[in-house]
Amino acid sequence: MTEPLAPGATIGILGGGQLGRMLSVAASRLGLKCHIYEPSANPPAGQVADRVTTASYDDTAALRAFAGSVDVITYEFENIPTEALDVLEALR
Repeated sequence: MTEPLAPGATIGILGGGQLGRMLSVAASRLGLKCHIYEPSANPPAGQVADRVTTASYDDTAALRAFAGSVDVITYEFENIPTEALDVLEALR
């Protein structure tokens, strides 16, 4: 990605912990939205994000729907299964 995100764009974040929470707060100050993808219910980032998807990382349909709802995807921790990342990468 070489162009800056437009105001109102949505950042997809894989993982909903404290780093995702801090990223969501910072993004909102810049006029951006965040959509969290997290397997566990009620993640810390979900309290401040615009949207949360609760699904496992091996749920291909949920990963595809998540990717279709965001403008860019990042992750907030390093232990996301590579299979999930392969699914998302194939969609971009």
